[in-house]
Amino acid sequence: MSDAATHYLEEARRQLRGHKRMGEGAMSQLSDQDFFVTIDPEANSVAILVKHIAGNMRSRFTDFLTSDGEKPDRFRDREFEIGPATTRGEVVTWWEEGWSCVFAAIDPLKPEDAMRTVTIRGQPHTVLQAINRQIAHYAQHIGQIVFLAKHLRSSDWKTLSIPRGKSEAFNQKKVLADKFDRGVPREK
Repeated sequence: MSDAATHYLEEARRQLRGHKRMGEGAMSQLSDQDFFVTIDPEANSVAILVKHIAGNMRSRFTDFLTSDGEKPDRFRDREFEIGPATTRGEVVTWWEEGWSCVFAAIDPLKPEDAMRTVTIRGQPHTVLQAINRQIAHYAQHIGQIVFLAKHLRSSDWKTLSIPRGKSEAFNQKKVLADKFDRGVPREK
């Protein structure tokens, strides 16, 4: 189990860092005004999504191994409210503080921790299950952030992955790079 747990924890850390980068790549393309835009009365703005993600991260990952992941001082419903005086700087601070909680909890984990039991809302989870739960949750909301940013930026959007219509060129470049990395001479 040690090798599998080691690989799992490395992959979980990699995915979480990737989700953080993707969210930041989307948010960096937004104006301060667009950061707070809702596209309909039931929608969340990027700022609200960040506030919710950060609140969840603080609750789930503070004292991760020793206390319930739903902290008694968390007021989830308030995470979906943004006051008119809230600034983008405040929201970015919440984002960074949330991710700091995540990485402070998962970076020191050892393979033997993967099957330890933690609780979320009184329900037992293995560390592996709890981390998977959060990866899925953050991916969902960061996907919403990307969707909103892409919608708001429209034709000015700068892709965060392979540009539309460029998959074949990307794949060919990757094949050539892989051959070079293995010491295979490049075709002329």
